[in-house]
Amino acid sequence: MAAAGKGRVPPVRALVFDADLAALKVADLPIPTREKGQALIRVALAGICDTDVEVTRGYLAYTGIMGHEFVGRVEDADDAGLIGKRVVGEINISCGECRMCQSGNPRHCDNVKAMGINGWPGCFADYVVLPERNLHIVPDSVTDRQAVFAEPLAAGLEVAEQVHIRPTDMVAVIGDGKLGLLTAQAIHASGHRVVVLGKHLEKLGIAKSMGMEAAVASDYAGRVDVAVDCTGSPSGMETAMAIVRPKGVIVLKSTFHEGAPINLTPIVRKEIACIGSRCGPFPPALRLLEMGAVATEPLIDAVFPADEAIRAFERARSHGSLKILIDFGAGL
Repeated sequence: MAAAGKGRVPPVRALVFDADLAALKVADLPIPTREKGQALIRVALAGICDTDVEVTRGYLAYTGIMGHEFVGRVEDADDAGLIGKRVVGEINISCGECRMCQSGNPRHCDNVKAMGINGWPGCFADYVVLPERNLHIVPDSVTDRQAVFAEPLAAGLEVAEQVHIRPTDMVAVIGDGKLGLLTAQAIHASGHRVVVLGKHLEKLGIAKSMGMEAAVASDYAGRVDVAVDCTGSPSGMETAMAIVRPKGVIVLKSTFHEGAPINLTPIVRKEIACIGSRCGPFPPALRLLEMGAVATEPLIDAVFPADEAIRAFERARSHGSLKILIDFGAGL
């Protein structure tokens, strides 16, 4: 293993989840070491998302350092061109050797690990290690408060990668939370008509201020060509089935630790196509942020210092919160 660097003194602050105890704690840990082909990154800002909350409810039985949305600066790497650069990182760590990797689908690697979710330490810490191939350099004009949204914005962009959206299609994003508002912006930035369906007037107002339609789901029954579920709740699928037209498409972006009974008859009766959607492409996400085509500031609910990471998580768990950020004080 390559050393993290000389002259650095532990401990490192880290927010750790213990699945056996179902408990979060702030731990003092050594600076992580990196192996060949990996980079050591000093974290500046990290974002809490709904998947992190689901992990604390039992999703994938993960134990370890939490977090997978971050922006930071590379302090050590084999690639000298990365050192000193601000970066964001893709969360999937693939083996590069299995059938899925060899067929060009490393996100679905047979041995995949996911940062802060499954088998790989997360970024809710002063330092994180990732393979160099996972990193993307942040343009100088993009602030940390924008760049920390690169991962969920990329996930939103994946919808248009998976589904052919015609110019005449109506796209409905179900859920007016942080992922819903980002996904809606990603699709809207491509010139498509988007309506955000939700229950919170303040959040629907944010969608309207961004140039999108906003309404309650009952107003769109049977009228939608593409329905994107970003609710983070099993009920989102029921809403999607109700609003999509026959031969329409449902895209599922929600993850949760346990499901609920659901009648899938409308899928058959209306001949609806249903697609799962997870991570997405980082380069176009960074381009949208650089162009100012996506607004992130209205999505930030609060920023907590790293020493108050548990309080930040409690805020993120509260009903109706938007994006909660943790500031690790790197001063980038």
